[in-house]
Amino acid sequence: MSEKELQKTENAAAAEKIRNVKTFVPRVDIYETKESIFLIADMPGVDEKTVEVELEKNILTITGWTDEGKLKDHSLLFSEYETGDYERSFTLSDEIDREKINATVKQGVLLLELPKAEKIKPKKIAIKAA
Repeated sequence: MSEKELQKTENAAAAEKIRNVKTFVPRVDIYETKESIFLIADMPGVDEKTVEVELEKNILTITGWTDEGKLKDHSLLFSEYETGDYERSFTLSDEIDREKINATVKQGVLLLELPKAEKIKPKKIAIKAA
């Protein structure tokens, strides 16, 4: 996969934060097939109701939030990990078919499928005898 196809954006979305929680940059694995590019983001604690994927112009932004892991009628004595919100942005090239992007989330793992546009998919050229 070339840098042209998918570039990490250094600046996350410019929206103001209104929640007073830490915001983490989720770790993302990126895979490529002939047909698509796949992003797999680890976002513990999020589900389909607490994650959003937005595409504006060429910027794909994933955002998730958690309820800070608090249990009703309990006080926290010790915690080995921090909770908070997640946000990460990517710049998409024109080689991605924006109309066919698909997103699923399962057990805190967000899977994004970014299908390649028809014009850039590899194709075999038939050779004819002269």
